[in-house]
Amino acid sequence: MAWEEWETLKAQAADRRSTHMRLNQLEPGGGGGGGDLVVHQDDLGAVGHEAYILWEGLRKDADIAGAGAGKDGAGSTMQAAANLKSHGFDTGGALETTVDVWTSQVKSVLQACAHISNHLDYSKKLHAQDDAQIAAVLSNPDGSTVPVSKLSEYFK
Repeated sequence: MAWEEWETLKAQAADRRSTHMRLNQLEPGGGGGGGDLVVHQDDLGAVGHEAYILWEGLRKDADIAGAGAGKDGAGSTMQAAANLKSHGFDTGGALETTVDVWTSQVKSVLQACAHISNHLDYSKKLHAQDDAQIAAVLSNPDGSTVPVSKLSEYFK
């Protein structure tokens, strides 16, 4: 690709990109239904379970630092890096850096997956407790449910 062509493509892309602020909302008066956000316990459980499955798979399969570990505990990639460095190749140091960065990034993703899974489990339990407490508060002394007409009085 010639330099001029590259500059032309960059200019065209810049022209297409708007610098105006765009809010993530509906236009005034535009549909949307106006309904409340509803999340079911099964939905939270399914997302939490998928986060756990992702965490488990990443934990096992993304460990390039420990893969093929030798007697000294260093993985085959780090062994290769050390071997390259010992023979004066700059690639050895670069490979070590790659493994360090990769390991750091994998740990960050693992932490995020664990956080999502744990948070959703916690949310499920907390909302179930809230629902039980609300049901207890909104019950008549005989255990029957409070009618809607009585509930309306609370919002006046």
